Amino acid sequence: MTDTALDEAGKYDFFGHPAGLSTLFFTEMWERMSYYGMRALLVLFMTLSMQEGGLGITVASATAIYGVYTGAAYFMGLPGGWIADRLIGSQMAVWYGGIIIMSGHVLLAIPNDNTFFIGLILVVLGTGLLKPNIGAMVGQLYSLEDERRDAGYTLYYMGINLGSIIGYLVCGWLQLNAGYHWAFGAAAVGMGLGLVQFRLTLYKLNGQGSIPTQPLSTVAHRNSKIAILASVVMLCVVTILMLSGSISVNPVTLAQYVAITITAVFLAYYVGIYAFADLNSNEKKSLGALFLVCVASTFFWAGFEQAGSSLNLFGRDYTNRIISNFEIPPAWFQSANSFFIIILAPFFAALWINIGKRWIHPYYGIKCAIGLIIMATGFIVMFFAAQVAASGLQAAPYWLIGTYFLHTVGELCLSPVALSAVSKLSPRRFAGQMMGIFTLTYSIGSVVAGLIAGNFDPNNIQQMPNLYLQISFFAIAAGIIVGLFSLKTKNWESLLENEIKS
Repeated sequence: MTDTALDEAGKYDFFGHPAGLSTLFFTEMWERMSYYGMRALLVLFMTLSMQEGGLGITVASATAIYGVYTGAAYFMGLPGGWIADRLIGSQMAVWYGGIIIMSGHVLLAIPNDNTFFIGLILVVLGTGLLKPNIGAMVGQLYSLEDERRDAGYTLYYMGINLGSIIGYLVCGWLQLNAGYHWAFGAAAVGMGLGLVQFRLTLYKLNGQGSIPTQPLSTVAHRNSKIAILASVVMLCVVTILMLSGSISVNPVTLAQYVAITITAVFLAYYVGIYAFADLNSNEKKSLGALFLVCVASTFFWAGFEQAGSSLNLFGRDYTNRIISNFEIPPAWFQSANSFFIIILAPFFAALWINIGKRWIHPYYGIKCAIGLIIMATGFIVMFFAAQVAASGLQAAPYWLIGTYFLHTVGELCLSPVALSAVSKLSPRRFAGQMMGIFTLTYSIGSVVAGLIAGNFDPNNIQQMPNLYLQISFFAIAAGIIVGLFSLKTKNWESLLENEIKS
């Protein structure tokens, strides 16, 4: 981006940041309200007995479906980033993605098993278009030498969590007082508000993301549209066959194959860009440093995404939710993470700026390793909470609150920093695609999280403490390994920036 474009984009100030950040902040806030509000109820709804209005699915199957759903939502960020970069631009990808997401939530609000799964598919497809491209546009608001970049991503992340608070509170309350399908309907309303806000404030982006960064030729553009249409038709056929019972699928087996497939796609795509995209030496080293960030992110989300599965079930089944005759909706426990982020995000935004001003640079890989280790300590807290549950008692709410606090601190060390790393260390001509590739770390982690949660057998509560302890040990070990390798790659992070400056 040129200096003139930067000045124009910053014409209307947003807390010391370019005005376009406000457009992306509030759009993502409402989209995340719809996503997290609905996501908090998925496992609870699927494991609820049919007599009570649920699907009556086992915990292992429900968490596997949950893992595949959340993983697929992020996996679709890869084609979503490509479509924006090559066909329609980031702005239109966000717009169409939001419309598809809203349509999915409308179907979820209909009390029918078939429309429920079709709705999940639509939310997955829409999220794949919206999520990577709105994140990429945040980075486009700043020059590479702008010290506000990390702080800008932290504020953007604050908007995400403000939306999730609204989603958890509204949808959680509706779940207990009106029913699950009313809660799913509220998610559709939230996404609709996000679309209206995005359209009304689009001018603040000053044209950023309005056109593809690497437009295809006319022939390739036409062929791509045909391929996309064929893929949609194939998806529709497979969905119809599955819903009619013509194809039988074991959710756990499916989740295992999905995890392997997405990992293979991530590695193939990453290696493909590294080896065959005509990158120079500095760009390749920057991608090497970014790879460590991706590894840390994968392990982080495998642990963090227990929030919607095993921790969610723990909150419903093994936590004392009655306070002064008021029953706390299970989804409200997950809002603790978002409340902590709202409180702590300004502190972390200022922290990175002040550290930078003092010429102290904890590099991206080291920051992410620290965040991963801090998140892992949250499962040590859950080890003790699970021991209380295994003894036959209801655990106090503060066990989950303490876990979410540690997860939040780890998240603020890793997630906004990782997004900033992708936007800064990626070759500029592959910005959208690299953001899509990075979201595959969310995808892999989410599917693995669902498989891990499936090991929590509600009929064998005695094994729960050790399962939480194992998650903690694996994540801590991964954090230490990433931190050690970061000592080698830390100098690679500045090579691409120095090249552009020169």
